[in-house]
Amino acid sequence: MTFLPRCAVCVWYLTHMSLKRTTVYVDSEDLALIKAAAARRGIPEAEIIREGVHLAAMASREWTEPFFDEPLDLGGPVTAEDVTSVAKEAAARRSRRRAA
Repeated sequence: MTFLPRCAVCVWYLTHMSLKRTTVYVDSEDLALIKAAAARRGIPEAEIIREGVHLAAMASREWTEPFFDEPLDLGGPVTAEDVTSVAKEAAARRSRRRAA
């Protein structure tokens, strides 16, 4: 049986990255969750484990280059109230789109 990943990122990852075998010890409860998710999604358990390892590696990566070429100008200091207001507006827009 040929396995085909379901997402473009997975396809890129599997076709551009050489995979190395390793041993990972997993808590039995976590393994049960992985097995259930793999069965539900119809994919191998190994794919879920690879996704998790990749996410952990990227989250732990130290970025040596800046994300932006120029400093990001937000027009002044950003307060917690500003963030809350923008988040509420975005949630309201999303709710309106889903209702339409």
